[in-house]
Amino acid sequence: MTLQTLILLGIQASILGTVFCYGLQATFHDALHLVRHRGLLVRSLLSMFVVMPIAAIAIVGTLSLPRPTQIVLIALAISPIPPMLPKKEGKAGGHASYGLGLMITMGLLAIVLSPLAAELIGHYFNRSFDVDAVAVAKPVLLMIALPLALGMAVRAWKPDVAARLARPLLIASTVLLVVCALAIIASMSHALWGLIGNHTLLAMFLFACIGLLAGHWLGGPVGDQRTVLALSTASRHPAIALAIAKGNFPDERFLAATVVLYLLVATITVLPYVQWRKRSSD
Repeated sequence: MTLQTLILLGIQASILGTVFCYGLQATFHDALHLVRHRGLLVRSLLSMFVVMPIAAIAIVGTLSLPRPTQIVLIALAISPIPPMLPKKEGKAGGHASYGLGLMITMGLLAIVLSPLAAELIGHYFNRSFDVDAVAVAKPVLLMIALPLALGMAVRAWKPDVAARLARPLLIASTVLLVVCALAIIASMSHALWGLIGNHTLLAMFLFACIGLLAGHWLGGPVGDQRTVLALSTASRHPAIALAIAKGNFPDERFLAATVVLYLLVATITVLPYVQWRKRSSD
């Protein structure tokens, strides 16, 4: 078993543990939060699946970017939110039920919306840009829906067990994720360094900032909902984005490194916003 395989397994275990912890602290009422608020659902869809693809097209069409950066920005724009995000949103003062409902609803809708968005983008660039619905559905169902449902079932069946299990499991999952993230950065350090320049960092910074602005504005008058949608729009699912990119450009180099670089850029970009929202919610 290679180091890369071990890192991948570690990340998957961390995500499964984290999402299971969400379930241990949530109810089915929380999971259906967005379905019951149709206006917020429409604004969330606009922010994540309309604004971001347009932003990616505009950035790619305006800046002279390396080919991997162009591909990854388009792939990120049509990917749903990552399953680790509700934890970050909660720390920033976001609405917990909305964050959970958004993760589930956008993930499930992405099974249909991501292939549709890819087809429209392909028409715009006059080339084939396909997304296999199975490539989106598999991580959404296995890494989000299933562990979340199991966690909520444990909470409904044994709430005392769920309460005792949630915190230590979340800490263990977070530590595992940090270790795996550092291992990825170390193993890709040369590739990441080679990507810096040629407007790549600027393009990624602009993409993340547009996500924050769009989500904050479309989140509506409720402050904690704005926080959730802003962070959700700026953050995208790296595994699904990489699957989309590699599925369309299997011979292109540095796609994985470019996705990792965006994660780093986005994490740094949203930090001032997170601190501002935390002070606003105090």
